[in-house]
Amino acid sequence: MTAGTVHPDQQDGSNEKERLTGQEWRARRDDHRRRVDALIGPYLDARRKGVKHPVIDFLFTYYSARPSHVLRWHPGFGVVLQDADEFLPLRGYERTESGVHVGLDYVRRRRDALRATVDLLGATAARPARLGCFGLHEWAMVYRTDEARHDVPLRLGRAGTDRVVEQMPLRCTHFDAFRFFTGPARPRNENQLSRASQIDHEQPGCLHATMDLYRHCFTLAPLLPAGLTVDCFELALRARDLDMRASPYDLRDLGYEPVPIETPAGRAEYVREQSAIADAGTQLRAEVLRRCTNLAGIARHA
Repeated sequence: MTAGTVHPDQQDGSNEKERLTGQEWRARRDDHRRRVDALIGPYLDARRKGVKHPVIDFLFTYYSARPSHVLRWHPGFGVVLQDADEFLPLRGYERTESGVHVGLDYVRRRRDALRATVDLLGATAARPARLGCFGLHEWAMVYRTDEARHDVPLRLGRAGTDRVVEQMPLRCTHFDAFRFFTGPARPRNENQLSRASQIDHEQPGCLHATMDLYRHCFTLAPLLPAGLTVDCFELALRARDLDMRASPYDLRDLGYEPVPIETPAGRAEYVREQSAIADAGTQLRAEVLRRCTNLAGIARHA
């Protein structure tokens, strides 16, 4: 399944009457695991052996996530599971006469997180995509410093990397990228960003805003269905791929061909890929926002 599509287990979270037999939900769980294995199976095998990966690791280390956040299947709120005692030790689940499901009490406890997610995603979705940043946030993180965030050589060297930052405008709109800019790079950015003003600048063209959809899903588990989490994770993989191919790092030994944003052709290629990712992100953001809005309403009246 491609990112941006709706997974078969993404039923309306408000439908409390949906019930899955043990055979039905186990089949969905197994399909889910096969899908994740197709996406990152070799990576997970290498990770278990202690092998680091400068591109994919980010989706677990930066987001403080575990592979289990992607591997574990959840039906989402409003789905009742039969023969499902194995879910009871997990947060949010309870047993009633109808079966095992995520309880209203857990929805109520996540009210603030749901409201904050709705506010941020709603503000992001309301803005047009900006496609003129060219991924320069990664360059700004190594500008005029001898330190690097990855143990990978710089494709243009130190001096060449600094020249790119000095010759092109910095237009980063994502605080969680901006906060890692070096001291000399920060004043060069179009706006001085802060956590407090994040909601005023977030926009759907930003690769990191799209990657954050994955974080919203797994932090709100088990309220959201696992199929939606993997949709967002798959798109985050795609965004991270472009993020690092357009970065100053030389990752060709790992099979990542650079997008040379220091050239007109490279910038055009970046915008084409960024635009396609933003379009897919718009669809997924709308689905996450719809579900969270519904859940926030349930939490408010529970």
